[in-house]
Amino acid sequence: MNSGLFNKFKQTQPDAATGRTAVGIESADDDRTMSAELFARLRDFIYEQCGIYFAESKKYLLEARLSRRLAALQIKTYREYLRYASASVNTRTELPALFDAITINETYFFRNPPQFNALETIILPEIIAQRRKKGVKTIRLWSAACSSGEEPYTMAMLILEKIKPRYPDMKFEIIGNDINTKVLQRARVGVYKEYSIRNMPKHYLLKYFSQEKDKYILNQNVRDLVRFISLNLYDARAMRSMINFDVIFCCNVLIYFDARSKQQVISNLYNSLGEMSYLFIGYSESLHGISKAFKLVHFPKTIAYKRE
Repeated sequence: MNSGLFNKFKQTQPDAATGRTAVGIESADDDRTMSAELFARLRDFIYEQCGIYFAESKKYLLEARLSRRLAALQIKTYREYLRYASASVNTRTELPALFDAITINETYFFRNPPQFNALETIILPEIIAQRRKKGVKTIRLWSAACSSGEEPYTMAMLILEKIKPRYPDMKFEIIGNDINTKVLQRARVGVYKEYSIRNMPKHYLLKYFSQEKDKYILNQNVRDLVRFISLNLYDARAMRSMINFDVIFCCNVLIYFDARSKQQVISNLYNSLGEMSYLFIGYSESLHGISKAFKLVHFPKTIAYKRE
């Protein structure tokens, strides 16, 4: 993103350590608090990297979350941090840490029951029938921006409990991705607290978890069905490897993007779907004004978007 603010500040000389010129990040003040100008610069930098957009009303949130990175790096000011994070020698290591700091992770098992009911009773039987006609025996599902893994693991339990007994000849691949590497580490471990299992049907809890004090440990057979990867949904080049998915869940993710970012992410997801495949998004989200490429399909108490 380009900003008129770029013209208000002197361009610095190339940094001796990095050889990179930092534009517009020189200031007379110490920037121990985040000025409106510096908020705009940091917001634009984040937007360019991952498409997440911080509105003006979220300045306090960005300031609080980035303060953790300043403390960890022993950097005194937000302006120094912007210089550090944007230096080419640091981006490979700092961008994942920055994404970890700014992303919010709110999820739990069986979060949207009508979506999972539609997946179990209508969508998967339909897709399996279509794929069988073409001699395809593998179904691919993707939980996009999966946080600590509750959503893809819910898919895995549904498949083990409801789908695999009906279609024993079919294979299922489940991918979970996130931009936050710390939550992916937690997802791979598969250990949860009561908050995550609060909406869990008791039968599933007893069958697919073991309990140690206040921890609920997911069984290995469920964990084996899901593969977790670090992936930025906004990165069109990285997304080219994600193809031929039958169902994608991308719920409560678009709310963090502006219109331009949403269009990019939805275009990437559309290209990742195979023919006659489905996309679920969050209840508070819509593709109105974002994409006309999908057909809206109604299910009991929920909707999905179909690529035909």
